[in-house]
Amino acid sequence: MATPEETINVCIQMLQHISEDNTIPRNIRRVADETRTLLTNDQKSIGLRAAEAISTIDEISNDPNMPVHARTRIWELVSQLETIPLD
Repeated sequence: MATPEETINVCIQMLQHISEDNTIPRNIRRVADETRTLLTNDQKSIGLRAAEAISTIDEISNDPNMPVHARTRIWELVSQLETIPLD
């Protein structure tokens, strides 16, 4: 099982791919970039960063303009973040 730090790094990479994918609408890429920034903030605990990221991503997960492949990635990302325990 991956450590919370490794999980955060995997999620950051997933968000990077989403924000660089030009087939995904701009508003969703912007939220992915904002979420990546949240996850890289070392001044907060890992659990809090994961919870904030889940909350931010949840806002866009039901966007009707989101392509199916992006929605699948978002759900996978949320699943990864949910494995991180709150401290």
